[in-house]
Amino acid sequence: MTLRQTKDPEKLNQIATEIRKSVIQSLTEAGSGHLGGSLGLADVFTVLYFSVLHHNPLDPKWPDRDRLILSIGHVAPVLYATLAHAGYFPLVELHSLRKLGSRLQGHPGREHGLPGLELSAGSLGQGLSVAVGMAIAGKLDLRMHKIYAILGDGELQEGSVWESAMAAAHHHLNNLIVIVDRNGVQIDGKTEDVMRLEPLEEKWKSFGWQVECCDGNNTGQLLEAFNKVYGIIDKPSVIIAHTRMGKGIKSIEGNFHWHGKVPDPDQAKEFLRELSGIEQTVDEASGNKI
Repeated sequence: MTLRQTKDPEKLNQIATEIRKSVIQSLTEAGSGHLGGSLGLADVFTVLYFSVLHHNPLDPKWPDRDRLILSIGHVAPVLYATLAHAGYFPLVELHSLRKLGSRLQGHPGREHGLPGLELSAGSLGQGLSVAVGMAIAGKLDLRMHKIYAILGDGELQEGSVWESAMAAAHHHLNNLIVIVDRNGVQIDGKTEDVMRLEPLEEKWKSFGWQVECCDGNNTGQLLEAFNKVYGIIDKPSVIIAHTRMGKGIKSIEGNFHWHGKVPDPDQAKEFLRELSGIEQTVDEASGNKI
C-alpha cells in the first residue's frame, strides 16, 4: 500500500495536480523531454499509485507487490514524479531529470538503481510482451499480484502488441490489466491520420479481452473502470482511457506539437499558475474537481 492511499476522487485530483506541477518543473529544468503525454497521464498514474496498486515504497522489492510496466517510456517524467510523491525517493531528486549521472534518465532504466522501476523502456511495442511474460510467471508461482501495463495508442500500430494480446487471451491471463492512453495523437499528428486504430474497442474484444472505456482524466471514472476489471476471472482486461495530451494546460491540450516539447521558464510559470487555479474548477457533469 502507499502512505496516502485513498478512494476519494477529490483527494486524487489534488495529488494529480501536484504531480503535474512536478512534471512541469522537472522538464523545464531539464530543457528537454516529453510534456504532453506526461500531463495527460497524471490522473491515471495517481489512481494507480494512490488507490489501485498493492505496493510499498518502503519496500520496493516486496515479492507480492503488483507490477507496473510502463511501455511508453518517453512519459517517464510522470512516472518519476508519481514515484517521488508516493515516497519512493525524495522530491528534490526530480530536479536531476535527464542530467549526467542521474537516476532519472529520459527513459526509465533499471540499471540506474531507481526504486520502483520494473522495466527499462525504450523501443515502443515491447512492454506488453514483458507484461505477458510476467503474468504467466505470476500464475506459475501461484502469486496473487496483478500486472499492469500502460501503452500509448500510437504504440498500438506495432505488430508485436497484437501478438502479445493474442497470447494473453490464449493463456487466460486474468492477472493482466492493460491501460491504453487514448489521447488520439502521436509525434506526427492524429493517430487516425497516421495509422487508423478504430474501431479500437472492438479490436481488443475480438482478441478475447475484457474491455472498459472511460475518461482517463476523470479519477472517479478511472476508479470505476479498475473496479470493473479487477474481478474478471477468465481473460485479460484492457481499460481504454481517453485522455487529453497536455491536460491541465488549456493552451496546449490536444496539441501533438507538445509531444516532445518543454516550456521555457516564462511559459512554465504561467502553466504552474494555471494549475494552481485548476483545483477550484468543478466538473459539473461529474461533480468532481478536475
